[in-house]
Amino acid sequence: MTEPLSLPRQRLHPLTPLVRGAKILFLAAVAVSWRGLSDLGLEHWLMAMAVVLVGAVVVSAVVWAFTGYEVVGRELRVHEGLLSRRVRTIPLERVQAIDVVRPALARVFGLAELRLEVIGGAKAEAPLAYLTVDGATALRASLLGLATGAAAAEPAAERPLFAVDNGRLLIAQLLTPQVVAVPIGAAFVIWPALVHPDWTLIGAASTITAFLGVFQVPVRRVLDEWDFRIAADAAALRLRQGLLNKRSQSVPPRRVQGVKVTWPLLWRGVGWARAHIDVAGYGGDGDEQLRAGTLAPAAPTGETTAVAAIVLGAAVDPRPGPHPIDAAALPFSGPPRRARWLAPLSWSRIGVAVTDDVVAVREGVLTRELVSVPLARVQSVRVVQGPWQRLLGLATVTVDTAGGLHATARLRDAADAYRLTGELAARSRAARRTFSARLAEARSAAAPPPAVAADRPEPLA
Repeated sequence: MTEPLSLPRQRLHPLTPLVRGAKILFLAAVAVSWRGLSDLGLEHWLMAMAVVLVGAVVVSAVVWAFTGYEVVGRELRVHEGLLSRRVRTIPLERVQAIDVVRPALARVFGLAELRLEVIGGAKAEAPLAYLTVDGATALRASLLGLATGAAAAEPAAERPLFAVDNGRLLIAQLLTPQVVAVPIGAAFVIWPALVHPDWTLIGAASTITAFLGVFQVPVRRVLDEWDFRIAADAAALRLRQGLLNKRSQSVPPRRVQGVKVTWPLLWRGVGWARAHIDVAGYGGDGDEQLRAGTLAPAAPTGETTAVAAIVLGAAVDPRPGPHPIDAAALPFSGPPRRARWLAPLSWSRIGVAVTDDVVAVREGVLTRELVSVPLARVQSVRVVQGPWQRLLGLATVTVDTAGGLHATARLRDAADAYRLTGELAARSRAARRTFSARLAEARSAAAPPPAVAADRPEPLA
């Protein structure tokens, strides 16, 4: 394990109040909108914005003066608060991932934000905003070394795994249900405008707003996943992405709870797929989970399954060297034929595969999915039977992890479901022991050899 680090209490970057003040100013300007500008006039509007900026900077400066962080042993401590002092202590063993995020406004000042994702947290724990880019990168390397026990690797030691084709990313977002439905929606909107000449401006504005809402998700995906790249070193997976807001993630492979590969209906014709990983520490809403869990935004099926196999293999076996596990190539067993009564279209696509290291399930008709979970990450295994399943002698087996991704084997024969549950429980216990042994072997191999005293020449007689 890496030796405990002692980092004295430090403050955030001195430009932090200015960045936060500018952010509040932007939000205030958006809230006032064009109508507020016309009501106040340009001169009064500028004066109001100046007052908002000064007040925001002053308040942010007071908060900055009483905010600091330090590293004591294997803990990160964040001090904050003016009237009510608070110290948050984060054991680094609980850290699942560490991200360096550079929002567009922070990039103007050359700053970055450090986010620690802790298991069980609803959001990023104690985000350090803002630091210099070099300072955030160096602190992340130190904290990651303490969290994983692996020494920080040099950038040159990173091994590239995957890079997105930005042209393919743009085309992939055009092949989404939201975009495909736009011509149909436009026809329903334009037809009333042609039939009824008294169509109001409010109706037109509402229609434009609806179209902007339709394009919001594809545009956001392009902005978030632009120039997506993955590399790996001895400590973690390095994921970098973003056009306006740059994001650099560091995810130790042993923190990965599962891998999901998806084949959308409109992508199957061109042979594309996407992949996501599940990390227990990432909280937030669905959009935040979407950004944090991307593994392959849009790529040919061969490339997507290859990078998923590498990550899944690294999550199972932390020893040096590639140990890919291609879950798509595993032998799957399907449900009995009577399951057609409950899933007439998808029963032939449902399947489960179990090895000593992973459990994988597949299903889907329009959108096909493959979920793979390392058995060493399994938290519980449960059997669920609904009334119709009991009538047909069927059951569903669900494998739970510490993250939000679960492997669900639907419509199994009831007896086979209970047999599978017992098998998964036994194999998961064995997998945890195997993983601990592999992790100890990897750490011993990475440890430097003990120093040997130099031989002294014998004195001459």
